[in-house]
Amino acid sequence: MTVTDSRQADALASEVTGKTALAPGARGRGARLLLGDGTQAPWERPGLLALLVTTAVLYLWGLGSNGWANSYYAAAAQAGTQSWKALLFGSFDAGNAITVDKPPAAMWVMGLSGRLFGFSEFTMLLPQALMGVAAVAVLYATVRRCSGPGAGLIAGTALALTPVATSMFRYNNPDALLVLLLVVAAYCTVRAIGAVSAGAMTTWMALTGCAVGFAFLTKMLQAFLVLPGLGIAFLIAGGATVGKRVGALAVGVVAMAFSAGWYIALVSLWPADARPYIAGSTDNSLLQLAFGYNGIQRITGTNQPGGGGHFPGGPGGEGGRNVFFGGEPGIGRLFNDFMGTEVSWLLPAALIGLAAGLWFTRRSPRAGKVRASLILWGGWLFVTGAVFSYMDGTVHPYYAVALAPAVAALLGIAVAELWQGRQFLAPRLVLTAMLAGTGVWTFILLNRTPDWFPALRWIILVGSVLVAAVLAVGAHKLGKATLVVAAAALLFGFAGSAAYSIATVAGTHSGGPMPSSGPARAGGDFPFGPPGDRDKKTDDAALEKLITGLDNRWAAATIGSMQAGGLELRTGASIMSIGGFAGGDNSPTLEQFQHDVTDGQVRYFIVSDRGPGGHGGPGSDSHSAGAQISAWVQQHFTKLDVGGTTVYDLSKPVD
Repeated sequence: MTVTDSRQADALASEVTGKTALAPGARGRGARLLLGDGTQAPWERPGLLALLVTTAVLYLWGLGSNGWANSYYAAAAQAGTQSWKALLFGSFDAGNAITVDKPPAAMWVMGLSGRLFGFSEFTMLLPQALMGVAAVAVLYATVRRCSGPGAGLIAGTALALTPVATSMFRYNNPDALLVLLLVVAAYCTVRAIGAVSAGAMTTWMALTGCAVGFAFLTKMLQAFLVLPGLGIAFLIAGGATVGKRVGALAVGVVAMAFSAGWYIALVSLWPADARPYIAGSTDNSLLQLAFGYNGIQRITGTNQPGGGGHFPGGPGGEGGRNVFFGGEPGIGRLFNDFMGTEVSWLLPAALIGLAAGLWFTRRSPRAGKVRASLILWGGWLFVTGAVFSYMDGTVHPYYAVALAPAVAALLGIAVAELWQGRQFLAPRLVLTAMLAGTGVWTFILLNRTPDWFPALRWIILVGSVLVAAVLAVGAHKLGKATLVVAAAALLFGFAGSAAYSIATVAGTHSGGPMPSSGPARAGGDFPFGPPGDRDKKTDDAALEKLITGLDNRWAAATIGSMQAGGLELRTGASIMSIGGFAGGDNSPTLEQFQHDVTDGQVRYFIVSDRGPGGHGGPGSDSHSAGAQISAWVQQHFTKLDVGGTTVYDLSKPVD
């Protein structure tokens, strides 16, 4: 008998006997629905529709209330609506001086939305919200294929109500697209595992590779953290022979290389003087950016704020281990005061469910799909979680959104499968531990904001423990009342994360490049201060009027992106961000800037209080390109006072 025949026989035996993977005594129609064998429950379609509509309302409600969100990426998205070259390369400015510090896939989506519907806060953030709804839908479909519609709905709800997901699917950082693409990759892998023919299996693995490759073009090496889980699950549970599985996996790797490599090749072959500088790199290349600033340096902390490198003026002293850098590295980072309320509400329950699922399926021949899914999502969770926990470089709390699909999927699979075996003591006790543990942990998390709805944490704790007790002693004896118990368990289980998600939507989270979810909490400042929070007496309107309507390639230049982004968004002018995001990149060099000024391509130089010598901000190193350019400008050009801001007119040299 072949592997495929064996699997079909196992599936047939499961349907005939009415047995599920984790609950050998479950029977009949419920088991067939849970296994997703093609039968559709009457509640499935309305349930899915309700989930997606509710998610859309949650993510779209008041969208744009955060203004431009992260002005750094917003400026790049706007530049993409003004210049096709800026859109292609992800340039920070329409003059194409320098890119943002990530590959451009997320900028493509936002820039195209702006071109289609007109550029505004809403049209920029609309794709993010829609990608969130799509991620919930794809996660539902992925989990349903292994454990049925009930599991899919639980998983989709858990993802939709994870606070960091609510935050990031309403924000313009690249993480929304990253999460969607990785969930698509997981779906394709599950389809490959369940494929009957070798050709279909190979096709689905190729699609997996394409999704991960485009995820690389969204946030580089972070996309690869899911690969161990996907690859191991496929090799263990895929159909056909071992050789064909290895071959299909190789095809997926090749597809991944092509889907990411075409753009890397394009940037490498494009003449460097005819495209923007690759921000964050030391040699103007995407590969160095991937393996340096956005790769190894993120893990080791070398030359990274918040890590082992020196960060002048950084919050929390040298090392900057405040809210924006996730706290101290270690196994507790995902549960600490900074990252815990972002993603960990359901994490203990997911871990308990994962352990129970792997134990209960250790000998069951019918548990192939379930066990493979547990390995897939468990691998995703453990690898990504371990990297985030122990990396010594820049790690912001919102990075935890990459964990949300794995936590949600594991929860959905475990709850649905264990519920089918509730007539047995062991599954009931596991469900009891999951619910009671969630109630206790939710109490602890809510206690970190004690003045925010203080009664809520007590209601959730008491309700969770009481329902857990009912589950332990009588969930299998209540008849129709069983549905009430199940609904109460889900209500108390999701209540904490749902409350924080609603608070995220209801509140205002400017956050600059470091958004956070839930009610406003005290935290450290962003290293150079969040954009716009400096208490300086300036007339921004006068400055904006000065740079509006100029025909120069760049209306102005300034050190770093903090001030430049806001000016670009308010005026539509192209502003050169000298040194990139924080002013530390060696672009442009003094010679290049002098050439641009001589050619009349830059009209003004704006001195920022976050520039050279200002509060330890970007470009403060006297040997940096920004400091050299600033010194040269101050020596050779006419100084103006524009509404309290120092500006140099580069068309008027001093005598």
